[in-house]
Amino acid sequence: MSYDGIAMSDALELETPVLLMAMPQVVDPFFHMSVVLLVYHQDDGSVGFIVNRPTAVPVTAILEGLDIAWGGDENHAAHFGGPVQPQFGTVIYRSDKPLPGESHREISPGVMMTQNIKDLEILAEKPPSSLRLFLGYAGWADGQLMGEIMRNDWLTAPVNADLVFGDAEQMWRRALLSVGVDPTQLPTWTPDDGDAAAN
Repeated sequence: MSYDGIAMSDALELETPVLLMAMPQVVDPFFHMSVVLLVYHQDDGSVGFIVNRPTAVPVTAILEGLDIAWGGDENHAAHFGGPVQPQFGTVIYRSDKPLPGESHREISPGVMMTQNIKDLEILAEKPPSSLRLFLGYAGWADGQLMGEIMRNDWLTAPVNADLVFGDAEQMWRRALLSVGVDPTQLPTWTPDDGDAAAN
């Protein structure tokens, strides 16, 4: 199966980092019309972060409990990264170079990641204009993600910093368009359409 020449089977050569776009038949509320930044994919499983699910919880409310001062917009919202370990925090931010230290990881050009509390303190003091604090993550067991891709639940796209830090409401549509897929041409699904995919 393919959309505009993009074969689903091409995902067998899946390499991270990569963006995953949920197809309409994925009606699980966590993943419906989601865009996932996949950062780990090996024989033992896969890990990523849903990048288009801002929450109603401001970052300041989370950092107050950690005694960390937030120097950014007080309305800046935390993001729901996925249903696994929702108490677990990860920061992804945009920068040409990581902060000093070995705890930062460059996911792709201009996209950095850290899960270190000391790094969070430094970033929070003077936050970059593009920063996401994710609560939880999306995880797949050995072979699970590939099974979902072969079931046509996901399309893939190259990681693009403008997409990752862009408007959450438009991200799914923009991610599909970035690989030549018109979202208006995809079949629509509802939970009553039979064997809808669930994650």
